[in-house]
Amino acid sequence: MTVSVLHLPEWVGPVVDYMFHTGLVLTLRIAVFAVLGSAVVGIVLGTLLTIQRRPVRAAIRLYIEIWRGLPIIVTIFLLYFALPSLNIRLNAFNAAAIGLTLWGSAQIAEATRGAIQSVPREQHEAAAALGFGWFGSMANVIFPQALRRLLPPLVGLLVNVIQNTTLAALIGVAEVLQSGQRSVERLQLTPPGDSHAFEIYGGVMLTFFVISFPLTRLASYLERRLA
Repeated sequence: MTVSVLHLPEWVGPVVDYMFHTGLVLTLRIAVFAVLGSAVVGIVLGTLLTIQRRPVRAAIRLYIEIWRGLPIIVTIFLLYFALPSLNIRLNAFNAAAIGLTLWGSAQIAEATRGAIQSVPREQHEAAAALGFGWFGSMANVIFPQALRRLLPPLVGLLVNVIQNTTLAALIGVAEVLQSGQRSVERLQLTPPGDSHAFEIYGGVMLTFFVISFPLTRLASYLERRLA
């Protein structure tokens, strides 16, 4: 009895190896950096946005409106192409990761403010009655409750950041999309000149779907469970 073995075309192995070991790794590195940075900065700013100090709130509001209002690609271009004129140079990876962090932190700051303000006022009053100051109230009473409401937006941010890592291709980062594009160009120049663009870009699409779909379902599940 003969067992047939699936033989893939010779071009598939190098393309898959490059896209996964280079492209996917860089995509996930940018996403992890941006999500962690966005969460830390955004939660701090969103919490400070609830205090009764107008100058602090005005400065944070300006930060949010700037980075949330600008297209992400404009932010990345400012970091990568404009900062060198001020003698500040970022490599392509850092420019993409920081650009996504600025945008993501503005989103999380607004979500954090809403989550904290959604906690019933009675909880704030109860914390004050127990003798907690502002920091103690936030750390022990308010923020643990707000965090439940904040988890779905955090998961949603992760999905958006992963998808927007494709913008890094425009400044030369070899993430998943860029690695696919380079593979298409290389195959186009290799005899017999078949780029296999449909298969490669289909693989890029499938990669992002496999990553994003479970996360979007998780965000929906958390929103139903924790709302």
